[in-house]
Amino acid sequence: MEVQLNTLFVVTRGASVRQDHLTLKVIIEKQTKLTIPIHQLDGVAVFGGVHMTPSAMALCAENNVAVSFMTESGRLLARVDAPGSGNVLLRREQFRVADLEAKRTDIAKAIIAGKIHNSRNLLLRSARESSTSADQDRLAAAAERLGTVLPQLRDASDTDSARGHEGDAARTYFDVFPHTIRHNRESFTPNGRTRRPPLDRMNALLSFLYGMLRHDCAAALQAAGLDPSVGFLHVDRPGRPGLALDLMEEFRPLIADRVALALVNRQQVDPNGFTIRDGGGVEMSDATRKTVISEYQKRKRDEVTHPTLEQKCPVGRLWFLQARILARVIRGDLATYVPCVLKN
Repeated sequence: MEVQLNTLFVVTRGASVRQDHLTLKVIIEKQTKLTIPIHQLDGVAVFGGVHMTPSAMALCAENNVAVSFMTESGRLLARVDAPGSGNVLLRREQFRVADLEAKRTDIAKAIIAGKIHNSRNLLLRSARESSTSADQDRLAAAAERLGTVLPQLRDASDTDSARGHEGDAARTYFDVFPHTIRHNRESFTPNGRTRRPPLDRMNALLSFLYGMLRHDCAAALQAAGLDPSVGFLHVDRPGRPGLALDLMEEFRPLIADRVALALVNRQQVDPNGFTIRDGGGVEMSDATRKTVISEYQKRKRDEVTHPTLEQKCPVGRLWFLQARILARVIRGDLATYVPCVLKN
């Protein structure tokens, strides 16, 4: 387990999260491994075979600490929030905006543009760090193709058209993603993007990181008074945190993909730390998951300058700032949503 930037992740099978007055205790094999005051937390995420007592969940609800229950691969199963959380007036306006095609399209296009810019920057960074001209050429060419999608995206007349451009950009990006891998390429090359279950080691890494990122983005939206379920880019579905998925799009290449590549290229994860299950699904070992969480938390501590606000902050605060910017757009205080795009 890790506690950084107000999020508690518990991944050890058989662990139990319990209440002790105004603190949460993590107990493994009858031994207390961690005690954390509830006021220090924004959220809790438990993975797989981790037990959380009703009193611990009640303590979280009373203190507006959301609890996410995840599979071992990082897929969200359920989320427990306080019953009165959120700003009802802001949420009513959010629902109205989501029903306005022109406004919804503007926000969706901005989100996609942020994702494409950050994807392009990752490819260019990988090209500079690559030691082979073949990889450099493929990555640079893909980055150039992503650049041509942006003016097409600006001309999109509705949300469906914007989604089509996002799909084209995603295919271009993942087609060359193997060329960003410098070590153990044979073991970690993904076969496209697969999920539920992930069918290779890289997709197992990405799915797990996306699960943590989704949890953090949902917590940021909740803190800003928004409903994580009602988005602009993603279609509404029961149980789907559409707005959390919207917010995390610009951060997928910026945070999750970069962490996954760093883990592989620095050889911090071993191919033997993954198990292929019946049916082809790939799962990470407990040790590998702990390494992934540690690197994710380390990335969240990195200090950057927010490109719009021009203030320094840790990476783990970026989605909180973006959630507040989005809330101002919904209220009408800002004309357009500006995604977070960081320079390499």
